[in-house]
Amino acid sequence: MALWLVRAGSHGEHEQKFLDDNRVYLTWDGVDNDLSKVKTFEGVKEILIEKFSDLSKNGITNHASQIWAFISKISPGDWIALPSKSKPAVHIAEVKGGYTHHPSGPDPYYHYRKIKWIALDIPRSNFEQDLLYSLGAFMTICRIQRNDAENRIKKMAKNRWKAQQFDSVENNRTEPKDDISDNQGAADLEQVSKDQIAKYILAKFKGHGMARLVNGILQAQGYTTYLSPEGPDKGIDLLAAPGALGFGTPRICVQVKSSDTPIDRPTLDQLIGTMQNVQAEQGLLVSWGGFKSSVNKEEASQFFRVRLWDQEDLVDQLLLNYDNLDEELKAELPMKRIWTLAIPD
Repeated sequence: MALWLVRAGSHGEHEQKFLDDNRVYLTWDGVDNDLSKVKTFEGVKEILIEKFSDLSKNGITNHASQIWAFISKISPGDWIALPSKSKPAVHIAEVKGGYTHHPSGPDPYYHYRKIKWIALDIPRSNFEQDLLYSLGAFMTICRIQRNDAENRIKKMAKNRWKAQQFDSVENNRTEPKDDISDNQGAADLEQVSKDQIAKYILAKFKGHGMARLVNGILQAQGYTTYLSPEGPDKGIDLLAAPGALGFGTPRICVQVKSSDTPIDRPTLDQLIGTMQNVQAEQGLLVSWGGFKSSVNKEEASQFFRVRLWDQEDLVDQLLLNYDNLDEELKAELPMKRIWTLAIPD
């Protein structure tokens, strides 16, 4: 079994179609050729030279390697890892079919492979950092094999998707020129950094500690807050409002869930009910494990009343407001800003 990374667009714009159709698509705009007729790697390059005359020679080779992997290297029985862009999670599937050309599209859905989803919404925090580094490769399609990744993820599947201790090994594989893998190219260092921060938060701020962290972020934004003491909170983890005494508006009721399990609609309904009890105009629901579809469906109807923060939103708000956190919280969560080269996708 090989393990492949397949992305659903640079912004996750194709993710829901992948999930709904039980397929992974080759999402290169305008490439409508029947690639089953292409018998060599060089043949793929010829098509790309015709379609994308502005691409450099290296760019053509890189794109061709990914397309060639999709049509000729991936095999039934292989596994696909699809990192989600809409939530801090990874989806895993098994390949069930060969390459299929779908000439009617629409663009860019001309090429696909049938899959069966093995697991959806596996929290990114379940994966060890080196696996997340591989899953952060910039390529749209590549084989994940560094540090025995294939066997380790199979073991995770048998262990309810929890990571097991791993001793690193040397990987001296040399790929042919038409192969594409996580041993080549750069990774998304911003995502790698966020994953490291997320793991640290989960270790240091589990349970009531996460409510403390959200409290610190809101204070850094200028709110005066009330933080419920540790223990049963009757649906109120935090209350927040602007002004030195907290008598301004909007008045916000906050509920924080630190579990890595996505929360369902009843938790949102409880927050809305508690908002009415404490005369809060707005609510903030923070869920480290994200939200089930029943909650996401309510996001538009509750837009002027409730905001939803998942793990990624919380990390983003932390980074945005870190300079204004109190010194005690900074000492618990030491970070520094660095500059790195912005490598294009």
